[in-house]
Amino acid sequence: MASFHVMSDARGMHVHPTVRRITTADLMDVLRLGVEDFWAKPSHYVFLCLIYPVVGLILAQWTTSGSYAIQLLYPLMSGFALLGPFAAIGLYEISRRRELGMDTSWWHALDVRHSKALPAIAVIGVMLVALFLLWLYTAQSIYTGLFGNQPPASIGGFVREVLTTPKGWTLILLGNAAGFVFAAIVLATTVVAFPLLLDRDVGAVSAIETSARAVMANPLQMALWGLIVAVLLVIGSIPLFAGLAVVMPVLGHATWHLYRRVVEPERVQQDRRPM
Repeated sequence: MASFHVMSDARGMHVHPTVRRITTADLMDVLRLGVEDFWAKPSHYVFLCLIYPVVGLILAQWTTSGSYAIQLLYPLMSGFALLGPFAAIGLYEISRRRELGMDTSWWHALDVRHSKALPAIAVIGVMLVALFLLWLYTAQSIYTGLFGNQPPASIGGFVREVLTTPKGWTLILLGNAAGFVFAAIVLATTVVAFPLLLDRDVGAVSAIETSARAVMANPLQMALWGLIVAVLLVIGSIPLFAGLAVVMPVLGHATWHLYRRVVEPERVQQDRRPM
């Protein structure tokens, strides 16, 4: 177990990768590259990502058929954005392999289990799951504070009450404000964390810190990137979540290329210091 490490790299050092400033044109370019990666073998990637619309449909069915959780349908749908960076990790691996000229068959997405940084990846993944559950708890608490413990009787009645009453408008305002805070936290801590860990075994602390520095160096561009991700996920979720089978792989591949634009290659001198 001497090679088991989470917070630092394999030598117990804190790596400080160099981050670069990017432009809006870079964001458009990484989306283009994400589409190119997807179209290289789209059938493989659609197969790989069918799990997302399937899970979405299961969750929607659960919240609308006797579980008394209709009020959580929108938080669950929007919560895809919180889990997305972790859920797309296999797609980062596919883009990494394509960049290196290696085989990109869909089963290579599972190669992440052999990564030396797997413990750090798992820790940050658990952090995202915890944030997702906290988001659901927050959304439920906001609903309960406004409407009480009584669940909605039907989707139609709930939608009418939300859109036509002061309590409903307050729910929309507070819910989206809380969701924005959670999304901002995830963006700031993981925008390049998982691609960085797949590319270099730097440890969880460095991966999160590098993501934070990337956001601070490019606040407007990263805010726009977060908006692009949110809009595309919503569009992918509308047709019974089926669009996520295309949106998720494109965003996953694009995130890998965003990492390449924002973080200097490893050959550039990096600062290392003991943890």
